[in-house]
Amino acid sequence: MTVIDPDAQPTWAPGAERTAERDSDFADDFAADDFEDDADDEMPLSTRLSIADTLTLGNATCGFMAVYFTTTGVLIPHLTGSEDGGMARHSAATAVVLMLMAAVFDLFDGLVARKLRSSAMGAELDNLSDLISFGLAPAYFVAVWGMVANDANQRVSVVAAIVVLLAVVLRLARFSCVPMRNGMFQGMPGPFGALTVISIVLLELPFMPTALGILGVAWLMVSRVEYPKPRGRLAVAMLCWIVLSMGLLASWAFDAPGGELLLQTGCALQVVLGAVIPLFATARRVNAFRDNRREARAAAQG
Repeated sequence: MTVIDPDAQPTWAPGAERTAERDSDFADDFAADDFEDDADDEMPLSTRLSIADTLTLGNATCGFMAVYFTTTGVLIPHLTGSEDGGMARHSAATAVVLMLMAAVFDLFDGLVARKLRSSAMGAELDNLSDLISFGLAPAYFVAVWGMVANDANQRVSVVAAIVVLLAVVLRLARFSCVPMRNGMFQGMPGPFGALTVISIVLLELPFMPTALGILGVAWLMVSRVEYPKPRGRLAVAMLCWIVLSMGLLASWAFDAPGGELLLQTGCALQVVLGAVIPLFATARRVNAFRDNRREARAAAQG
């Protein structure tokens, strides 16, 4: 005799097969369309890369390749005694051009993010990429310069390189947690600082003035001196300056007539800009402070 438990759910009921067939047809019709939507819905927003993020990753790639060319074309030939002046010059120029290209990516990823959209991890990607391209790459360039230059002190150059790297780290950390005045950076921006450090090295000055200049740039990066953000005409001017710098480096690398003089002129202009902008910013703040005090006195007397 078969005993049926009234509380047990039936495994078959009239019409169950038709229901199963109907459900199967429904799944076949919509599974392909719903799969991609479900996958997109399940993917966290923070893991979706935007166009601006792709440019930021290009920034990081350029920074890594700058380290690569500095190592394979300058450091290793020097250590193995197989260095060729032309090869070292080409590799050094390539490394600096890659840092300049990283600055171009850094410039455009901000513009694209403002025009289109940025992902939830865009700011973190930007800081990490800047650390590679404008912190590690120029610091490594300085350290290698201290090893291959004839009059350089290797220990002092390594200290200068570490100071540059830590200055970029501190600047990026402060940028992430301290609100800035609209349209202004506090401290020398990373790309500008990296280009200034490289320019001081390429000027081929005596060792101690070069080391002091590098330390001065590192101090400016962590200082409270305000620098304007590259927007509008300033962004166009910065892009033109980067392209011109690439041309100067190319003429120097391929021994073009007057190429070395042109490169040194461009590097000198970069260093002058790095020194003059803080002076203008300081003078503007002093004048604003005086104007505020004068207005306060006039209001008190009135």
